[in-house]
Amino acid sequence: MIIIKSEHEIEIMRESGKVTGTILRELEDFIKPGISTKSIDRHAAEIIRENGMEASFKGYNGYPASVCTSINEEVVHGIPSGGRIIKEGDIISVDVGCTYKGYVTDAARTYPVGEINPEAQKIIDAAKDSFFEGLEFCREGYRLSDISNAIQTKAEGEGFSVIRDLVGHGVGRKMHEEPQIPNYGTAGRGPRIARGMVFAIEPMIAQGTYEVLTGEDNWTISTADGKLSAHYENTVVITGKEPELLTL
Repeated sequence: MIIIKSEHEIEIMRESGKVTGTILRELEDFIKPGISTKSIDRHAAEIIRENGMEASFKGYNGYPASVCTSINEEVVHGIPSGGRIIKEGDIISVDVGCTYKGYVTDAARTYPVGEINPEAQKIIDAAKDSFFEGLEFCREGYRLSDISNAIQTKAEGEGFSVIRDLVGHGVGRKMHEEPQIPNYGTAGRGPRIARGMVFAIEPMIAQGTYEVLTGEDNWTISTADGKLSAHYENTVVITGKEPELLTL
């Protein structure tokens, strides 16, 4: 069942979304060659605590950190570590969730580490652009698969594949609510989109195959061929007019 949020619930999520978005903006300057992924986690956790919120990911199904840090071929769920040092030319995806008064917002960005090559920048841009293509269909009256199809069409049109095993989702009192929102599919299918729905829309794309592997830590998911991946996500509210991005 897709849960329709009240205006009161959405207002709480707006507060959470501001902090989630603030973290992702601050990381633009914080991320640089030579720092550990653990330092990114600590920085985000400090901002969450200072704002009286909780890290949504911490302890979720046993996840040990406040954010996910996924480098290069890692698609999602990379675990921060003091021993993982990012270097010039890497790209790193950071996924953040904040919980406030029991409500979650969820967002992610992929960042360049110092100077990166044009192909790495191209996949970062394509993930973001695919999100905004999908956002055009986050409006009353469209169907869920219209979002999926728009993301796939844009990503594949840029020469990238769309990860199939991982999807966007509803978000609210739980991190993952109905519906699941794949980043691929045929338009015109699935439930109608309605006012008050709240989605985490999150294109995850790859340079090569869309097939993925799970690492020995049972969390980190990487491309099967070791090629680059990028991730871009926001929490989106369906309104009577333009969609509202809580985490931008």
